Amino acid sequence: MDNWVGNTVLRLNGIRLEPLGLQHTAGLQAAAADGALWRLRVTSVPEPENTAAYIETALHTADRLAFAVIDEASGHVLGSTSYHDILPAVRRLEIGYTWYAQSHWRTALNSTCKLMLLCHAFEALQAQTVGWRTDIENTRSQAAIERLGAHKDGIIRGNALRRDGSIRDTVVYSMSRAQWPQAKQALLARCQGI
Repeated sequence: MDNWVGNTVLRLNGIRLEPLGLQHTAGLQAAAADGALWRLRVTSVPEPENTAAYIETALHTADRLAFAVIDEASGHVLGSTSYHDILPAVRRLEIGYTWYAQSHWRTALNSTCKLMLLCHAFEALQAQTVGWRTDIENTRSQAAIERLGAHKDGIIRGNALRRDGSIRDTVVYSMSRAQWPQAKQALLARCQGI
């Protein structure tokens, strides 16, 4: 990966996305403990003792830029999200490895983070396509991706292992530059009043 994505900090509505680093270890552990999220079968949330290794893996994955999700008022880490599978030559990237403390589910947090990431991807980076992947059993994630206005591209059967060793099917979504203006308006409406 070249430096197409760079190391950027994004801010909106009191939420900051900053490049993930080892300084976020304790904050990520606290966010994951809010709901014991590492016990969920269909997520990539690290177990408390593996949080530093999770961060190291993110930092050393060449086609990934991971972010810590920060509440600017309190300074608390609320979760993490990433750009990944970054393909500069075709101006495509994916958004994933996203998880938030359970107390922030069903709030405007996810819409706010996705608005920042998508605005940056389509408007600053001039991406042609943004994609998402999720476990076929993660219907919560599928619904959230569909609310963004993403197109369901299909299912890749048997392509990944879950943390329990079972084999998952992956649902794949994408959004094109042409779809972005309409999706942006819907996201802006959802983010009002955060």
